[in-house]
Amino acid sequence: MSAQVIDGKAFAAGIRDKVAAHVARLTADHGITPGLAVVLVGEDPASQVYVRSKGKQTVEVGMNSYEHKLDAATSEADLLALIARLNADPAVHGILVQLPLPKHLDADLVINAIDPAKDVDGFHISNVGLLGTGQKAMVPCTPLGSLMMLRDHLGSLSGLDAVVIGRSNIVGKPMAQLLLGDSCTVTIAHSRTKDLPAVVRRADIVVAAVGRPEMVTGDWIRPGATVIDVGINRIERDGKTVLVGDCHYDSCAAVAGAITPVPGGVGPMTIACLLANTLTACCRANGLAEPEGLTA
Repeated sequence: MSAQVIDGKAFAAGIRDKVAAHVARLTADHGITPGLAVVLVGEDPASQVYVRSKGKQTVEVGMNSYEHKLDAATSEADLLALIARLNADPAVHGILVQLPLPKHLDADLVINAIDPAKDVDGFHISNVGLLGTGQKAMVPCTPLGSLMMLRDHLGSLSGLDAVVIGRSNIVGKPMAQLLLGDSCTVTIAHSRTKDLPAVVRRADIVVAAVGRPEMVTGDWIRPGATVIDVGINRIERDGKTVLVGDCHYDSCAAVAGAITPVPGGVGPMTIACLLANTLTACCRANGLAEPEGLTA
């Protein structure tokens, strides 16, 4: 068996096209243009690259992009004051504070200062609670993108056995909530799980989000299972730095029915879903119908 490759780049391009079309209609019919504000504190190189990509893609789909780059020594009070201004700005529909923050800043305090309706990362405690109780929420981008790809590939997820490897607040826990919402039977596995390979082996759906390079091997995978590899790990191989997932791709692809590659799988979906969340937030703020197929 050779797994079908789930092409995240192509899927993300389709999401961006849908967002752009809806934004164009919003602007033409209602004079409204969604706005995304991204706040970057410090000069972390990876964060700078990510923020530039977010800004570029925001403009490409017809949205307004507002970038706020702050010195690494910015005080917590000044950062919270900026967030308060963005919360009050009607032109800003989505607010994202790029993580990680410098160590002197309390990330939980900063995230929970964002208006939950503008929290397009889905990290605010109110959105976490709404998602956990099955109510309308802003959903974290990476789990949302993973769910979209699963629905596209499998159709109905009802009754399927899903194992999520990893219990982070950013991916593992919200991913499990989304799968429960689609009527999967869900197991959250982690470093303390007994006989982890056996737990994973019973799953129709495997979502690997543990942050350990190539931990999941083909002998863990049930034949025909769908594997979503969220991991993005940099390792040295043959004298070069390469990106690999949490799954050993070749051995898993030999057994699985479908699998996301790394790079080119889940990664491109994260920014695409950030744009989708910004559009959704804009529609909700203005009492307009939400875009179909772009929410959980």
